[in-house]
Amino acid sequence: PSVSISATISRAWVMTFASFGLYLLQVIVSREQEMAKAMSGQNTVTPTAEGLAASVSAVKTRGLPPVEKWNPPFCGDLDMEIRRDGTWFYQGTPIGRKRLVKLFASILIREDDKYFLVTPVEKVGIKVEDAPFVAIDFEASGEGRDQVLTFQTNLEDIAVAGPDLPIRFVRDADTDQPSPYVRIRRNLEALIDRKSFYRLIKLGVHHDGWFGVWSGGEFFGFIPSSELPD
Repeated sequence: PSVSISATISRAWVMTFASFGLYLLQVIVSREQEMAKAMSGQNTVTPTAEGLAASVSAVKTRGLPPVEKWNPPFCGDLDMEIRRDGTWFYQGTPIGRKRLVKLFASILIREDDKYFLVTPVEKVGIKVEDAPFVAIDFEASGEGRDQVLTFQTNLEDIAVAGPDLPIRFVRDADTDQPSPYVRIRRNLEALIDRKSFYRLIKLGVHHDGWFGVWSGGEFFGFIPSSELPD
Protein backbone atom coordinates (compact mmCIF):
# COMPACT_ATOMS: atom_id res chain seq x y z
CA PRO A 1 0.00 0.00 0.00
CA SER A 2 2.84 2.44 0.87
CA VAL A 3 4.39 1.88 -2.59
CA SER A 4 1.05 2.44 -4.24
CA ILE A 5 0.51 5.72 -2.33
CA SER A 6 4.07 6.87 -3.16
CA ALA A 7 3.60 6.08 -6.83
CA THR A 8 0.30 7.94 -6.91
CA ILE A 9 1.88 11.01 -5.29
CA SER A 10 4.78 10.89 -7.74
CA ARG A 11 2.44 10.72 -10.73
CA ALA A 12 0.43 13.65 -9.30
CA TRP A 13 3.59 15.76 -8.95
CA VAL A 14 4.66 14.91 -12.51
CA MET A 15 1.24 15.95 -13.86
CA THR A 16 1.34 19.13 -11.78
CA PHE A 17 4.77 20.11 -13.09
CA ALA A 18 3.72 19.25 -16.65
CA SER A 19 0.61 21.41 -16.37
CA PHE A 20 2.65 24.24 -14.84
CA GLY A 21 5.22 23.97 -17.63
CA LEU A 22 2.48 24.12 -20.25
CA TYR A 23 1.01 27.19 -18.52
CA LEU A 24 4.41 28.92 -18.53
CA LEU A 25 4.82 28.14 -22.22
CA GLN A 26 1.44 29.66 -23.00
CA VAL A 27 2.29 32.78 -20.99
CA ILE A 28 5.62 33.17 -22.82
CA VAL A 29 4.03 32.73 -26.24
CA SER A 30 1.25 35.17 -25.35
CA ARG A 31 3.74 37.79 -24.20
CA GLU A 32 5.88 37.33 -27.31
CA GLN A 33 2.80 37.86 -29.49
CA GLU A 34 1.87 41.02 -27.57
CA MET A 35 5.42 42.35 -27.92
CA ALA A 36 5.41 41.61 -31.65
CA LYS A 37 2.12 43.45 -32.09
CA ALA A 38 3.38 46.40 -30.09
CA MET A 39 6.59 46.58 -32.13
CA SER A 40 4.69 46.39 -35.40
CA GLY A 41 2.24 49.09 -34.31
CA GLN A 42 -0.73 46.76 -34.77
CA ASN A 43 -3.92 47.99 -33.13
CA THR A 44 -5.92 45.16 -31.64
CA VAL A 45 -8.98 47.30 -30.92
CA THR A 46 -11.84 46.75 -33.35
CA PRO A 47 -12.93 50.14 -34.72
CA THR A 48 -16.58 51.12 -34.44
CA ALA A 49 -18.66 54.03 -35.69
CA GLU A 50 -19.40 54.99 -32.10
CA GLY A 51 -15.71 55.07 -31.21
CA LEU A 52 -14.89 57.23 -34.22
CA ALA A 53 -17.65 59.68 -33.39
CA ALA A 54 -16.43 59.94 -29.80
CA SER A 55 -12.82 60.53 -30.91
CA VAL A 56 -13.80 63.31 -33.32
CA SER A 57 -16.18 64.94 -30.86
CA ALA A 58 -13.32 65.14 -28.36
CA VAL A 59 -11.24 67.23 -30.77
CA LYS A 60 -11.73 70.94 -30.07
CA THR A 61 -11.70 72.72 -33.42
CA ARG A 62 -13.50 75.40 -35.36
CA GLY A 63 -14.68 74.39 -38.78
CA LEU A 64 -13.51 71.14 -40.33
CA PRO A 65 -11.10 68.91 -38.39
CA PRO A 66 -7.45 69.23 -39.57
CA VAL A 67 -7.33 65.72 -41.04
CA GLU A 68 -4.37 66.61 -43.24
CA LYS A 69 -2.26 66.95 -40.08
CA TRP A 70 -3.22 63.55 -38.69
CA ASN A 71 -1.26 60.41 -39.49
CA PRO A 72 -2.83 57.61 -37.43
CA PRO A 73 -2.20 53.88 -37.98
CA PHE A 74 -4.55 51.89 -40.20
CA CYS A 75 -6.94 49.87 -38.03
CA GLY A 76 -8.84 47.88 -40.65
CA ASP A 77 -12.06 48.34 -42.59
CA LEU A 78 -15.35 49.49 -41.14
CA ASP A 79 -18.68 48.11 -42.34
CA MET A 80 -19.72 51.50 -43.69
CA GLU A 81 -20.69 52.52 -47.22
CA ILE A 82 -21.74 55.67 -49.06
CA ARG A 83 -24.21 54.84 -51.81
CA ARG A 84 -24.40 56.68 -55.13
CA ASP A 85 -27.41 58.70 -53.95
CA GLY A 86 -25.39 60.01 -50.98
CA THR A 87 -26.96 57.78 -48.32
CA TRP A 88 -24.56 56.53 -45.63
CA PHE A 89 -24.96 52.95 -44.39
CA TYR A 90 -23.48 51.35 -41.28
CA GLN A 91 -23.69 47.57 -40.92
CA GLY A 92 -26.32 47.50 -43.69
CA THR A 93 -28.59 50.10 -42.09
CA PRO A 94 -28.97 53.72 -43.25
CA ILE A 95 -27.61 56.30 -40.82
CA GLY A 96 -30.67 58.44 -40.16
CA ARG A 97 -29.04 61.18 -38.09
CA LYS A 98 -27.79 63.85 -40.49
CA ARG A 99 -25.64 65.41 -37.80
CA LEU A 100 -23.77 62.13 -37.36
CA VAL A 101 -23.34 61.73 -41.13
CA LYS A 102 -21.91 65.25 -41.35
CA LEU A 103 -19.52 64.39 -38.52
CA PHE A 104 -18.23 61.34 -40.40
CA ALA A 105 -18.02 63.31 -43.65
CA SER A 106 -15.83 65.89 -41.91
CA ILE A 107 -13.13 63.25 -41.27
CA LEU A 108 -13.34 61.58 -44.69
CA ILE A 109 -10.17 61.43 -46.77
CA ARG A 110 -9.32 59.90 -50.13
CA GLU A 111 -6.09 58.18 -51.09
CA ASP A 112 -6.05 57.23 -54.78
CA ASP A 113 -9.40 55.47 -55.20
CA LYS A 114 -9.74 54.40 -51.57
CA TYR A 115 -11.62 56.24 -48.83
CA PHE A 116 -10.90 56.39 -45.11
CA LEU A 117 -12.26 57.95 -41.94
CA VAL A 118 -9.48 59.32 -39.74
CA THR A 119 -9.13 60.58 -36.19
CA PRO A 120 -5.93 61.53 -34.37
CA VAL A 121 -5.55 57.90 -33.24
CA GLU A 122 -7.09 55.64 -35.90
CA LYS A 123 -7.73 55.26 -39.63
CA VAL A 124 -10.40 52.93 -41.05
CA GLY A 125 -11.44 52.13 -44.58
CA ILE A 126 -14.99 52.53 -45.88
CA LYS A 127 -16.69 51.85 -49.22
CA VAL A 128 -17.87 54.59 -51.57
CA GLU A 129 -20.04 53.47 -54.47
CA ASP A 130 -19.40 56.57 -56.61
CA ALA A 131 -18.66 59.96 -55.06
CA PRO A 132 -18.97 60.70 -51.33
CA PHE A 133 -21.22 63.74 -51.87
CA VAL A 134 -24.13 64.69 -54.11
CA ALA A 135 -24.51 68.23 -55.46
CA ILE A 136 -28.25 68.78 -55.16
CA ASP A 137 -28.45 72.42 -56.25
CA PHE A 138 -26.44 75.38 -57.50
CA GLU A 139 -26.72 79.11 -58.04
CA ALA A 140 -25.37 80.95 -61.08
CA SER A 141 -24.33 84.58 -61.01
CA GLY A 142 -22.77 86.68 -63.77
CA GLU A 143 -22.46 85.77 -67.42
CA GLY A 144 -19.86 84.42 -69.80
CA ARG A 145 -16.31 84.35 -68.41
CA ASP A 146 -17.54 86.18 -65.32
CA GLN A 147 -20.05 83.49 -64.46
CA VAL A 148 -19.78 81.89 -61.02
CA LEU A 149 -21.44 78.59 -60.13
CA THR A 150 -21.95 77.89 -56.43
CA PHE A 151 -22.93 74.33 -55.57
CA GLN A 152 -24.60 72.92 -52.46
CA THR A 153 -24.31 69.29 -51.43
CA ASN A 154 -26.68 66.93 -49.67
CA LEU A 155 -24.72 67.64 -46.47
CA GLU A 156 -24.93 71.42 -46.88
CA ASP A 157 -21.35 71.91 -48.06
CA ILE A 158 -20.84 74.92 -50.32
CA ALA A 159 -18.36 74.87 -53.20
CA VAL A 160 -17.67 77.63 -55.73
CA ALA A 161 -16.51 75.96 -58.95
CA GLY A 162 -13.27 77.31 -60.36
CA PRO A 163 -9.59 76.44 -60.81
CA ASP A 164 -9.30 74.99 -57.28
CA LEU A 165 -12.69 73.25 -57.31
CA PRO A 166 -13.13 72.06 -60.89
CA ILE A 167 -16.10 70.49 -62.62
CA ARG A 168 -15.38 67.32 -64.58
CA PHE A 169 -17.49 65.27 -66.93
CA VAL A 170 -17.22 61.49 -67.34
CA ARG A 171 -18.95 59.35 -69.94
CA ASP A 172 -19.49 55.67 -69.22
CA ALA A 173 -17.54 53.57 -71.70
CA ASP A 174 -20.35 51.01 -72.01
CA THR A 175 -23.55 53.06 -71.81
CA ASP A 176 -22.18 56.48 -72.87
CA GLN A 177 -24.21 57.97 -70.00
CA PRO A 178 -22.78 61.20 -68.55
CA SER A 179 -21.69 61.65 -64.95
CA PRO A 180 -20.75 65.23 -63.97
CA TYR A 181 -18.77 65.94 -60.79
CA VAL A 182 -17.60 68.99 -58.88
CA ARG A 183 -14.81 69.01 -56.31
CA ILE A 184 -15.99 69.96 -52.82
CA ARG A 185 -12.76 70.05 -50.81
CA ARG A 186 -9.29 68.57 -51.09
CA ASN A 187 -9.74 65.65 -53.53
CA LEU A 188 -13.33 64.83 -52.53
CA GLU A 189 -16.02 65.22 -55.15
CA ALA A 190 -19.79 65.42 -55.42
CA LEU A 191 -21.83 63.78 -58.14
CA ILE A 192 -23.99 66.52 -59.67
CA ASP A 193 -27.60 65.30 -59.60
CA ARG A 194 -29.66 65.05 -62.76
CA LYS A 195 -31.83 68.14 -62.34
CA SER A 196 -28.78 70.30 -61.66
CA PHE A 197 -26.97 68.82 -64.64
CA TYR A 198 -29.87 69.71 -66.94
CA ARG A 199 -29.68 73.27 -65.65
CA LEU A 200 -25.94 73.32 -66.39
CA ILE A 201 -26.62 72.21 -69.94
CA LYS A 202 -28.90 75.21 -70.41
CA LEU A 203 -26.03 77.47 -69.34
CA GLY A 204 -23.59 75.76 -71.69
CA VAL A 205 -21.63 77.59 -74.39
CA HIS A 206 -19.08 76.65 -77.04
CA HIS A 207 -15.42 77.45 -76.42
CA ASP A 208 -12.28 76.21 -78.22
CA GLY A 209 -14.16 73.32 -79.83
CA TRP A 210 -15.90 72.24 -76.63
CA PHE A 211 -19.37 72.64 -75.16
CA GLY A 212 -19.36 73.40 -71.44
CA VAL A 213 -19.71 76.06 -68.78
CA TRP A 214 -17.70 78.91 -67.29
CA SER A 215 -17.19 79.38 -63.56
CA GLY A 216 -14.64 81.40 -61.64
CA GLY A 217 -12.79 82.36 -64.82
CA GLU A 218 -12.30 78.72 -65.84
CA PHE A 219 -14.00 76.86 -68.70
CA PHE A 220 -15.09 73.28 -68.05
CA GLY A 221 -15.77 71.27 -71.18
CA PHE A 222 -18.47 68.62 -71.18
CA ILE A 223 -18.34 67.29 -74.72
CA PRO A 224 -16.62 68.17 -78.01
CA SER A 225 -18.78 70.56 -80.00
CA SER A 226 -18.42 68.31 -83.04
CA GLU A 227 -20.33 65.54 -81.26
CA LEU A 228 -23.40 67.67 -80.71
CA PRO A 229 -26.22 67.67 -83.25
CA ASP A 230 -26.53 70.75 -85.45
